[in-house]
Amino acid sequence: MLLIDRATVRELYPVERALPVIAEAMRRYSGGQVDQPLRTILRPEKDTGLLGTMPGFVAGEDLAGYGLKAMVLKPENPARGLDLHIGVVLVYDPGTGAPLAMMDAGAVTAVRTAAASAVATQALARPDAGDLAMLGSGVQARSHLEAMRLVRPVRRVRVWSRTPEHADAYRDWAARELDLEVEPVATPALALAGADLVCTTTASKEPLVDAGDLAPGVHVNAVGASFLDHRELSSRAVAAASFFADSRASALAESGDLRGPLTEGLVGPEHIRAELGEVLLGKEPGRRSDEEITLFKSLGLGVQDIMSGFAVAEEAAARGRGQTFELG
Repeated sequence: MLLIDRATVRELYPVERALPVIAEAMRRYSGGQVDQPLRTILRPEKDTGLLGTMPGFVAGEDLAGYGLKAMVLKPENPARGLDLHIGVVLVYDPGTGAPLAMMDAGAVTAVRTAAASAVATQALARPDAGDLAMLGSGVQARSHLEAMRLVRPVRRVRVWSRTPEHADAYRDWAARELDLEVEPVATPALALAGADLVCTTTASKEPLVDAGDLAPGVHVNAVGASFLDHRELSSRAVAAASFFADSRASALAESGDLRGPLTEGLVGPEHIRAELGEVLLGKEPGRRSDEEITLFKSLGLGVQDIMSGFAVAEEAAARGRGQTFELG
């Protein structure tokens, strides 16, 4: 079995490499080639954290087989200088079922989530979208900025963070690493004003985006609120948008952003226009007009981690990277 650390995952699996992998993952999921349950969340009463597990099986000619992501979320970690989410992605040899590779899940998650938003942006955003609002300034905000530049002509970026110093650090990172100018702003509304491309990457439990903040024709990648008790968008903002999901089942069971307007009676389950994979397969239409507001709700699917895991494992084996570990 190969053990692959975070730095190696980042080197072998940049966002541009992940884009076709994640697009294919969404097609396979909506095309019935994936077996995976809803993720299991364990929240012990005697601990502040939680454990999430996402197993699955992916059929196909390549990047296929059994896999699993297991991550622990510890709220205290950022203050310790550690990631909020820590865990592993494990993939198994398709022929024998033996463990094939285990790798840092945080690095995989950062890239595959941004790649999913980029695939959704390709499919749903207007071709000229490039006035970008970024809510949040952490790991996902950084990978999302890299991803958006790959699929749209980003010409302006505004970032909002609850901690102004974090927004300033994000601005400095973008200038240093991407040669891109970013403007920190004081409120979410200021970031959203006139934006035609939005990425929300926060851990907010209260809505940050109101319907009146969204410009006509904007595309929103809603990424951060991945639990029922978290929300980034108001109920009316969700109701005003054409809603696309990575998974219907996951969105209905796990999305606080969708549960709000459902509970309030503003929308019904049919508000989910389509899964992203259905759009990519040509089964359902995407954007219908330049004025339409499109919303991609990303909760993250095990198939994305599993296929990413196989892609990283293949690249590591081809380059002789990673540490070999024998079980037994």
